[in-house]
Amino acid sequence: MTNPDIARHFNELAKLMELHKDNPFKIRSYSNAYNKLRKNDQELAGMSEEELQGIDGIGKAIAAKIHELATTGKMETLEKWRAQTPEGIREMLSIRGFGPKKVKAVWDGLGVTSVGQLLYAINENRLVELKGFGAKTQETLKEKLEFHQRSQGQFLYRALDQAAEALLSQLRAAYPEEVFARTGALRRACPTLTHLALLTTLAPAASPTIPGIEEVKTTDDKTSATIDGFPLVIHHCSAANFGSRQFRHTGSEEFLKAFVERHPGIDFAGLATEEDVFAKAGLPYIEPELRESDWALELAANDQLPELITQEDIRGVVHSHSTWSDGIHSVRQMAEAARDKGYDYLVMSDHSKTAVYANGLSIERVKEQWAEIDALNEEMAPFRIFKSIESDILTDGSLDYPEEILAGFDLVIASIHSQLNMDEEKATERLLTAIANPYTTILGHPTGRLLLSRKGYPINYQRVIDSCAEHGVVIELNANPYRLDLDWSWIPYALEKGVKISINPDAHSMGGMDDIKYGVAAARKGGLTKNGCWNTDLIV
Repeated sequence: MTNPDIARHFNELAKLMELHKDNPFKIRSYSNAYNKLRKNDQELAGMSEEELQGIDGIGKAIAAKIHELATTGKMETLEKWRAQTPEGIREMLSIRGFGPKKVKAVWDGLGVTSVGQLLYAINENRLVELKGFGAKTQETLKEKLEFHQRSQGQFLYRALDQAAEALLSQLRAAYPEEVFARTGALRRACPTLTHLALLTTLAPAASPTIPGIEEVKTTDDKTSATIDGFPLVIHHCSAANFGSRQFRHTGSEEFLKAFVERHPGIDFAGLATEEDVFAKAGLPYIEPELRESDWALELAANDQLPELITQEDIRGVVHSHSTWSDGIHSVRQMAEAARDKGYDYLVMSDHSKTAVYANGLSIERVKEQWAEIDALNEEMAPFRIFKSIESDILTDGSLDYPEEILAGFDLVIASIHSQLNMDEEKATERLLTAIANPYTTILGHPTGRLLLSRKGYPINYQRVIDSCAEHGVVIELNANPYRLDLDWSWIPYALEKGVKISINPDAHSMGGMDDIKYGVAAARKGGLTKNGCWNTDLIV
């Protein structure tokens, strides 16, 4: 059980207890545990209760529950509250922005016990009868519920990427004579996925022997199953036909349709490698991430395919948080970790003063942090820590400090964190005002989206990107797997306008820096090159 898995149990427990109006002190304790555990880098599942109690903020009772989860897969206290709560109500509690108090209100006031029933009630305009639910609140909730329903059965790329790595390692050790590879949307590194997809020379009859595989169904060339709770599809083929099948299963429907239309009457079967497929088509090899539409085929036909960025191209960790705000490691620890991972610099960008929920920095604390960074830079040279801030973009588009403070930072990341329920015009104007601020260096996570959890606020992408081009502002591709924002599909337009993209982990811990991997994967889908990325070089 991973740390996020353990943390989610405590988050659910806190919400269920709040729903049932239980002890507020215990609720706060479990909620605090969730916030601490989800950011912790230590492998909690492998620690003893005594070791767990050594973690700051984790007492005896919390430690016991973590150990119970890690050893049994369940938490007795949580199971008790689950048993008292209809499954549909528990599902509602998982919807971001629909908290226990509102869930309790619709449960008690309307008697609904499922998302479907609640959507029906909204369509009947019944929520406005309840205290605290006006027409606007009802419409906003409807959008959230519909988004939640559309997202069911999908998984973040990181989750399936990690599952695929473990499964492939296991398969290659168990069947060393066979070939195994990723395929499908997994191989294209799509931000969200419905299943794991592999291609192999292993015979279908051997599928049931794969350790951990369940619900196995096989045909002559395909196995459908589950593993560790994830849907799994395995495509089977011969070594002689591996390239043809890999090409077929990797590309999106749109890409494959365009490819076939460009090469009518040509038989691409029976080819051992994908390189053979592209050679037969008279095209250079197209990287899997680019096989989403005919866009890459046009570039290939004109010999204009970009040399895609790699993780090794990233020189510095931009956008990181420390214990000064809501991170879990000190500035020194973050800097030493970045240096030890092979990076040349760290951009320390804790939250600004308006972000009270994240212990944002007052002006006095900003100056104290600057002094610490100066001392560390003198000690750690040539490695460098840049003084930065993730400044909240306020409702009028202004930034969170007076000019004399903003001028003291090496760079400023401007992001929206509050008042997210905006229409396109309001959101766009708010961003444009921030972009025009002479102290804005980077526009952070432009739409504020959380994949499979919260739809981003709508923006006019072209106007925002055009403004960044006009004012020399870099756009962040936030590499946190829940964000991957700016979406990869807008990278080509940004590059066309000369706007640099910065691949930033938004790291709240030393381990969070490793999310750069997922930002690079998303950036490659948009055709980002080393030269088009801001932090592939020294930035100041």
